[in-house]
Amino acid sequence: MPKTFTCMYHILVLNWFIFLNLYISQFGKSKDGSKIFANGGQWKYLTILNMLYIKNTSTGFVLVRDGVFHQLLQAIFYGVACLDDVLKRISGRKDIKFLTAFRDLLFTALAFPVSTFVFLGFWTLFHYNRELIYPKVLDDILPVWLNHAMHTSILPVSLVEVILRPYHYPSKKIGLSLLAASALAYISRVLWHHTKTGTWVYPVFEKLSPLGLATFFFLSYIFTANLYLLGEKLNHWKWGDMMQPQKKRK
Repeated sequence: MPKTFTCMYHILVLNWFIFLNLYISQFGKSKDGSKIFANGGQWKYLTILNMLYIKNTSTGFVLVRDGVFHQLLQAIFYGVACLDDVLKRISGRKDIKFLTAFRDLLFTALAFPVSTFVFLGFWTLFHYNRELIYPKVLDDILPVWLNHAMHTSILPVSLVEVILRPYHYPSKKIGLSLLAASALAYISRVLWHHTKTGTWVYPVFEKLSPLGLATFFFLSYIFTANLYLLGEKLNHWKWGDMMQPQKKRK
């Protein structure tokens, strides 16, 4: 891909994720949004670590997921990608090796596997029983396009990035460790919030026993780890060995 096209694409996608983050932030200040982002604001979810509370006179507070750690993660990644694109055009590749390595690590170990997990996990549960992940009452509050912006468009955007340029993958030990650390941080946040409020981030968690919850978290990580490996295979399929590290992987 021409470097100018790549740079323009990254700028457009960055502005899209900035817009989503600002829109969700401003929505939380609206009359309807205040019902959703109660009890701690919007910074608690996997898809900006976002927990949504909906005040309903018949059912009380219903906790569901909005789409927001992931939106923030994508905005950070595309911000780094844009900065990398611009600086390379100004100062040359050798001067920003650290930035390029950080960009690659963000995408390979976090952005791609998390976005794919969010897409597959959300829509699988949604079609099985939407009340477990995105209750129907949300349709009267959140626009349909926002749901698809948070949970649908994220996958094709990540796949385009795989096709657009090659990425250096870290050793599996480093990549999977970083993914595990981010998963543990998120799980800790979910459990901490439950101990403080007595509510869960996702309605599905209310249906699980402690053992079932531990199993769910473990299997989710295993699934996401396999998506990390899938991303590595896709990168190799598209670009061959040109972006493999010089040292043999463990």
